[in-house]
Amino acid sequence: MKSILFSTVFLSFICFSAMGQNQTDASLFMRSDSLQTNMIQDESGDIYRAIGHHGPAVENEWLALRLYFNNRATSIDAYNKQKKGLELKKALWYPTEKEQKKGLGADYYKVGSTVGLGGVRLWDGEKEVMLAPVSNRIVQVKKEGNFSQMEMISKDVPYKGKKIDVMVRVTAYSGLREMRVEAFAFSEEDVQFVTGINYFDSQKVLKEEDRIITWGLHPEDVAAESVQVGAAIVINHDDFEKTVDDGKQHLFVSKPCKYISSWVTSTIEKDKKLGTLEKFKAYVSEL
Repeated sequence: MKSILFSTVFLSFICFSAMGQNQTDASLFMRSDSLQTNMIQDESGDIYRAIGHHGPAVENEWLALRLYFNNRATSIDAYNKQKKGLELKKALWYPTEKEQKKGLGADYYKVGSTVGLGGVRLWDGEKEVMLAPVSNRIVQVKKEGNFSQMEMISKDVPYKGKKIDVMVRVTAYSGLREMRVEAFAFSEEDVQFVTGINYFDSQKVLKEEDRIITWGLHPEDVAAESVQVGAAIVINHDDFEKTVDDGKQHLFVSKPCKYISSWVTSTIEKDKKLGTLEKFKAYVSEL
């Protein structure tokens, strides 16, 4: 983990200085007006169908991630690109079949009811606890310097007989394929978080104590074609006490705390640099 923390600071600085521009972006808007904004909130905690691409999103040159604005809040979905570049505000997560055939990326990743790629929930000692219901859910995005960021705050989440606030933050850095996922608990007592990665029976899953890699097809959903997807999560093993496999996802359960972080990344077989399991595995092993 030390190497990736160093690379985050060093490579981001070098990339920004050399290129002179931020190679990340963020997107947040309501479908009713399609106007980009920096903040949206709703007391119901669920405006999944009203908000653009179902929640806030951030991207780097290779990948975009989004958080769902509903009871699956802080499940993370991935949008993979066929070629390097920023395209989120053009594609709005759902490019047409024609646009995909011309080179835009697509949502090849299927989340379902799981945490997806590095999503965050709570753990009550026996099972996952969704970040719902809430008294308010607030999302914010920003682009500045050499990164873009999205934050989701879930207020008054019931947890072990009390109500707590939880914030999940996802940061995309210029020059890095990886994105950082952080979770903060605003509570008097420590909590247990759970994060992880989902998988399907058709996929290959490689597990180590501090990282998990998946490779293969996700069930076709909105993409114009089926494409093999690689995904990975890397954690600090010292922050977690056990792992759980529920048949749909591999979960890391944290020790009691108020903060956790992980790194996630993804690619597809069309990626000329990392488009095989062997190449992707070699890349992730260096994180």
